[in-house]
Amino acid sequence: MNSLLMEKSVIVDIFLLLLATISLLPLVAYGFTDEVAALLKWKASLQLENNNEVLSSWVSPLPNSQNAQTMATMFWCTWYGVSCNSDGSVTKLNLSSSGLTGTLNSFTFSSFPNLTYFELSQNNFSGIIPAGISNLSKLVYLHFDSNHFSSMIPPEIGLLANLETLHLLENELIGSIPHEICNMKFLSELALYANALTGAIPFCLGSIPNSLGRLQSLTLLRLYSNNLSGPIPEEFGNMISLVRLQVSYNLLNGSIPKSFGNLLNLQSLYLRNNQFSGPLPQELGNLKFVVLELSENKFSGSLPDNICNGRRLELLLVSQNKLTGTMPKSLYNCTSLVRVRFDGNQVTGNISEIFGVYPHLRFINLNDNKVYGELSDNWSKCKNLTTMQLGGNDISGSIPPSLGNSTQIEMLNLSFNHLVGEIPMEFVTMNRLLNLVLSSNQLSGSLPTEIGSLSALSLLDLSLNNFTGPIPYTFGNCLNLFHVNLSTNKFTHEIPVQLGKLSHLSVLDLSRNSFTSKIPSQIASLSSLEKLNLSHNKLSGNIPNSMEAMNALWSIDVSYNELEGPIPNSKGFLNTSLKGLQGNKGLCGNITGLQQCDNDLIVEKHDKNRGQKLALIVSLPLLGALLLLSMFIGMVIFYHRRKKLSSTRQVEEDHVLDFFSISTFSGKEAYDEILKVTQEFNEAYCIGKGRCGAVYRAKLTSNEIVAVKRIHSSLDMVDRNSFLREVKALTEIRHRNIVKLYGYCLHTKHSFLIYEYLEGGNLYEMLRKEATQTLGWTKRVNIIKGVANALSYMHHDCSPPIVHRDISSKNILLDLEGEACVSDFGTSKILNPNSSNESALAGTFGYLAPELAYTMKVTEKCDVYSFGVLALEVIKGEHPGGIIASLSDGKMKKLQDMVDQHLPTVSIEIKKVLTNVIILAIRCLNNNPEMRPTMYYVSQQISEDCKDFL
Repeated sequence: MNSLLMEKSVIVDIFLLLLATISLLPLVAYGFTDEVAALLKWKASLQLENNNEVLSSWVSPLPNSQNAQTMATMFWCTWYGVSCNSDGSVTKLNLSSSGLTGTLNSFTFSSFPNLTYFELSQNNFSGIIPAGISNLSKLVYLHFDSNHFSSMIPPEIGLLANLETLHLLENELIGSIPHEICNMKFLSELALYANALTGAIPFCLGSIPNSLGRLQSLTLLRLYSNNLSGPIPEEFGNMISLVRLQVSYNLLNGSIPKSFGNLLNLQSLYLRNNQFSGPLPQELGNLKFVVLELSENKFSGSLPDNICNGRRLELLLVSQNKLTGTMPKSLYNCTSLVRVRFDGNQVTGNISEIFGVYPHLRFINLNDNKVYGELSDNWSKCKNLTTMQLGGNDISGSIPPSLGNSTQIEMLNLSFNHLVGEIPMEFVTMNRLLNLVLSSNQLSGSLPTEIGSLSALSLLDLSLNNFTGPIPYTFGNCLNLFHVNLSTNKFTHEIPVQLGKLSHLSVLDLSRNSFTSKIPSQIASLSSLEKLNLSHNKLSGNIPNSMEAMNALWSIDVSYNELEGPIPNSKGFLNTSLKGLQGNKGLCGNITGLQQCDNDLIVEKHDKNRGQKLALIVSLPLLGALLLLSMFIGMVIFYHRRKKLSSTRQVEEDHVLDFFSISTFSGKEAYDEILKVTQEFNEAYCIGKGRCGAVYRAKLTSNEIVAVKRIHSSLDMVDRNSFLREVKALTEIRHRNIVKLYGYCLHTKHSFLIYEYLEGGNLYEMLRKEATQTLGWTKRVNIIKGVANALSYMHHDCSPPIVHRDISSKNILLDLEGEACVSDFGTSKILNPNSSNESALAGTFGYLAPELAYTMKVTEKCDVYSFGVLALEVIKGEHPGGIIASLSDGKMKKLQDMVDQHLPTVSIEIKKVLTNVIILAIRCLNNNPEMRPTMYYVSQQISEDCKDFL
């Protein structure tokens, strides 16, 4: 029976094949069967995601009575993504975002003589771009972006003489940019960014061929996020139609060619994060820029005075260079400005003469320059300004009261200047203010009582000024405060009990003032407080016993007051050294160097006497026997100990020499000091535990605080390798979003790593505190961006690449500004391109890529998946397990279901950024590792999306 059915099935298949053949016979005369056959052949080689039926229309119908031309229109010209001319010949193929997987190996390019438009973007195509693509002689538009095409760009692509748009961005292309591209005299857009292009070109000193200068029709050139090196060719000045040039995030060096002054149509120039140096050509002042992005290079000299030529400049970003001289005078009337960054240079100029009124300005950062003069009322007229960073300059005079009318400002930093006078009363109306930093000035007067109206305030730093009077009791109304520093002022009176209402507070520094009376017991209500400094005041009485319940408190300094009585018996006070308690009237407690309390002395003396009697009774009968036994044992082991002594000493000396080999510390001294300040890793100093060991907080005699990760002494050789792996990884990488390694110790007794200490704690705890609002949307997006930048650096800028393997919120540390740092490289794996990279399963469940359940192969895409989970967690405020499950079921949630409901309503601007980040995160969670984007791409996309937001 089964054989009979099979025979019938074969007969049916043969019949259908004959019908299909017959259906094409009328078309032979018109010569169209090559195109149809080529498309069907290519379709057969493709795979579709999730039973996708997007190409279900690509079939041959049965013949009918209509003529061949009509039949052609009905057949392939109505197929999905196919367009034809009036003769029925294919002119356009658009299969973008169709969920297709495959290659171009089966695509017969020569079968499409009239094809002008070919788009395959946002799919999963891989393999090479065949040289046969040159047969598409009429091609005008070619889009292969966001796939996995690899190998080199074929030089034959230069034979596409009619091409106007070439987009090969976001693939895995390597090698050189073919200089044959210069033959495309009609080329208007060339986008090759987010690949791995590199290598030197013949007849060219660097990676960018000078022959590109012949493309006089080119308006858009996007080469950013590659590995291009060498200089920008002088011939680029011949691309007279160029409007936008983007070469950021490469390894380019040299200076900007003077020939750029010829690019009179150039509006946007992006050179960020390269190795450019030298002075900026004054010819740039001839151009009418909209965007000038030169940050994170080594440019020197001054900007051209006429940098705002045409008054269209919106983004001027030149931070982290070596610029000097006076700021351009043309900035005063540059009313188009939206975002300005000069931070990290040495530019000068009178701030009241250089800057005017900017109706569109939203962000300005002049930190760490030499700007002088007084603040004018013009700043209050910048009605869209949300971030104003002027710290680390020579600004003098008083803060203009009119600035308080800028109710849209969220971040204001005027620290490390020479400001005098009082905080204007008008500041109390700045109800959107999140960060107010006025430290290191000569400000005076008392704080206004109305300061309690700043309900959004989360960070307040008024340290190193001359403020007087009491802290207003209304301070307790600023319920979102998490960091307060009022140290080194002249505040008086008692510490207000209302501070106990600040349940989100993490850091409180009131040191070096003249506070009197007792420490209020209400301070024990600060359950989130981690750091408390009340030193150098006039506080008296006992330390409240209720402070024993402050479990989060680990740093305490109450030195140089008039306190007395016992210290609270809590982890925080046990963690405090004598230095944090000294200089008081009569504190006592069980701290080395501190006098013991009377009750403790009585108990200790009683226990000591009883112990002495018991010891005497027990020890006398045993003493003689033990003496004889010890003599015998000593003779036996003497010879063996003597034999091993020299080698043991040598090993220990070698270990000590290894200690801090990458640090400026003296190895042996630092080793001894760490053991001392942690009381040989006493539990009281422990701030976290992991699979490989525990982390301790150590305050060195230099007052530097470090984090010490002690490796479990019971580790076997595999775990010892884990320790060495972490050392190797961290000593070879340097990035602002990766925790710094100061030194390490390899010792037979103790092995540990010495990290920088980040006071903000880990992201996991911060997201789960009641104080979730201390991480607003700006900070959260910046955290996601920071982690993406760190992983991109590890995957694409380290050789060999480094895979972290345990990206989770517990392994992301924050500084006091909320900047994220990736930590805990105990499970990291240095990828060896010549190995299988298989290893034991490591990482945190809930963040592990699904392929690790059935394969042990470690790739960068494992980190990409974990990043996707983390990004959604940061936005949601909790682990997104439910969201991930719904995505795997094909159900897409609404934006309001994916964001933290504790935060304020999402604005239109934030909504746009969050939506883009969520889309990226979802792409990172693709079950197919090959379909996940690279962290390089993710990093660049987030940076691009957030350039006007952060």
